[in-house]
Amino acid sequence: MTIYGAQSADAPKYQDEARDYDAILVMSFGGPEGMDDVMPFLENVTRGRNIPHERLLEVAEHYRHFGGVSPINEQNRALISALEEELQASGLDLPIYFGNRNWHPLITDTVQQMKDDGIQRALAFFTSSFSSYSGCRQYREDIQQAIEAVGDGAPEFDKIRVFYNHPGFINPVVDNVRRAIEQFPVDERDTVHIAFTSHSIPMGMARNSAYEMQLKEACRIVAEMIGTDNYELVYQSRSGPPQVPWLEPDILDYMDDIAEQGVKNLVIMPIGFVSDHLEVMFDLDTEAVQKADELGMKMVRAATVGTAKPFVRMIRELIAERMTDNPERLAMGNLPANHDICPIDCCLPGTRPRPQ
Repeated sequence: MTIYGAQSADAPKYQDEARDYDAILVMSFGGPEGMDDVMPFLENVTRGRNIPHERLLEVAEHYRHFGGVSPINEQNRALISALEEELQASGLDLPIYFGNRNWHPLITDTVQQMKDDGIQRALAFFTSSFSSYSGCRQYREDIQQAIEAVGDGAPEFDKIRVFYNHPGFINPVVDNVRRAIEQFPVDERDTVHIAFTSHSIPMGMARNSAYEMQLKEACRIVAEMIGTDNYELVYQSRSGPPQVPWLEPDILDYMDDIAEQGVKNLVIMPIGFVSDHLEVMFDLDTEAVQKADELGMKMVRAATVGTAKPFVRMIRELIAERMTDNPERLAMGNLPANHDICPIDCCLPGTRPRPQ
């Protein structure tokens, strides 16, 4: 299957000529909005992967804690609303469409609606700050499959570049970490350890992407801006079989380790997520809170960027970037702005992730 983007190894990675767009597509993972949705949703997520039914029932219990409702769809609708206001205020008259990989509104239905509305070329924004198979390439595959399903007349799509080192992402993260640290007594703030978390992925997938490198760089930039070296990058939400290596350490194991080293004050910053969706709420606001209580540790979970004004403004800037000749591509730290056009071998799957 042809994945839209670069079609040869030597294709350019940046688009320096302005392009016109008819619409914006916001695309995300999707989530159930009631207990009746949970098992069909999980079956969508795991289709073709031979996941045992017992594992699906185990994951379904996570959703039962929240009435079967994942907050991710509502969070994406809030982001779309904020972006609509931002675009209107800046004079960009572009309708925004919403499509998901695994639950309604499904991407194929959205692409069909875009075709029916006469949209010819759209710019896609994925709710993922970092490069990986499941955070980038798989979304591109989803769009390609939707284009093929819709058939002649389906829109063309470009994608907004990954934004892990854009100031519009980094600055709200810094602000949220500082707010979390401020919840500790003044005389204890210098002792606060920061654990940056992101979704663990299989090592095979990590080797085929810049995921780990980008995460380390983003954490380094944030820590430098705060003025601390008392931090670590750790992972959460692993669900693969024990014999398949995934990125480690897991946040709960890490909390045990640092407690033994005498750490009493901890901020957890879920830097790998752009909103406080179910994995953040269950893994951190439920399980990590329980772990901190067991360890006698004071833990504060920093907020994700959500609909912070600098973050929403960043999306508008990234849209304008693709509509401008020879644009300035803002980036912080030691790595350049990520490519506009994904190389043909970018973010290959390696080992596919199992359901969360």
